[in-house]
Formats: sequence, structure tokens, C-alpha cells
Amino acid sequence: NIKKHKFFNTNNIWVNLKSLKKILEDNNNILGLQMIVNKKTVDPRNHNSESVFQLETAMGSAISVFKGASALAVPRSRFAPVKTTEDLLAVKSDNYILTEDYNVIVNPKRKLKPLHLKLDHKYYKHVDQIEERIPYPLSLIECEELSISGDYKFGKNIKLKGKIHLTNTSDKQIVIEDNTILKG
Repeated sequence: NIKKHKFFNTNNIWVNLKSLKKILEDNNNILGLQMIVNKKTVDPRNHNSESVFQLETAMGSAISVFKGASALAVPRSRFAPVKTTEDLLAVKSDNYILTEDYNVIVNPKRKLKPLHLKLDHKYYKHVDQIEERIPYPLSLIECEELSISGDYKFGKNIKLKGKIHLTNTSDKQIVIEDNTILKG
């Protein structure tokens, strides 16, 4: 409930196990959390594989069963959320830096608006697909936006500047050679 809990989840929760034990004992081992139903396929890489339902609860919603529970406000300088392969590609690039005191921040040398990335999920949806096709960090510090449609493999020391839109409609992978600068 984002109206009640206005802070975004950094996927870190600390629970007093004695309190949890007491709550479970008082409620017949049931926390009473809302069930979440996610429709998926057995093989996430094959949309034609058998459909299944993943049943889960959100641990973050458990905060409502603990009296006196509170959230910690973690400054954005302490983390960069990585929920998609686009986020992963950005964090692995020179668009971000890790400071001496372990803050992940946008590189101060970046003078452009926030980076916009759009990857073709047929080829770049999963981490292993990114690692296979983009095995080295890209230089995105001068890139405004990057859109990749189709199968590409990037070599070492690739720099992207401006607005880059790559489209490969063939079934053959296109290789971007080492030390290439792409300008758009």
C-alpha cells in the first residue's frame, strides 16, 4: 500500500524473530498477508511453454502486522535500483560510479539529462543474454538514449554518444567491433 508506506522497497527487511514468533503463535501460524498471483510460463524464455501461476506474498506488506514497525529512509545515493536489464546495463557503464565511501552515484562528468535505455527483450531480457552480447562495460556518459532492436554483440571499449537507435531485422547477429564510437 503506497499510500500507507510511501517509501520504495530496497529489498532489505529486518525482523525481530521473537516478535515474529509471538505473532505467529497468536494467529495460528498465519500472518494474514494478501496473496499475489503471478501468471508465468514454466520457461520464461519460451512464451509458448506451459502456463503456471506463481503464488506469493510480499514480505514488505508484513510490516503492517508488526506494531511499532518503521521504515528506514535510505538515500538514493546509497543504491541504484537494478530491476531490469536496462538498469543493469546503465549501472555497469561509466554512467555511474562507486565513490570511496561506497555510494553509487550518477557520474558527475555526465552533463546530459537522465539516460534512457530500451533493449529488445527477445535478446536482452535475461542477465546471461546481456553478459553474452555486452560482455564489457559500455561508455554511456555521452549517450542521451540507447535503443537496441535485434541481435547485436558489442566488443571492448565501445562509446555511444547522443541518441543511438540500433535496428537489426535479420536473424544474423551484428558485431560492433572493439574501439567503435557510435554517434547519433
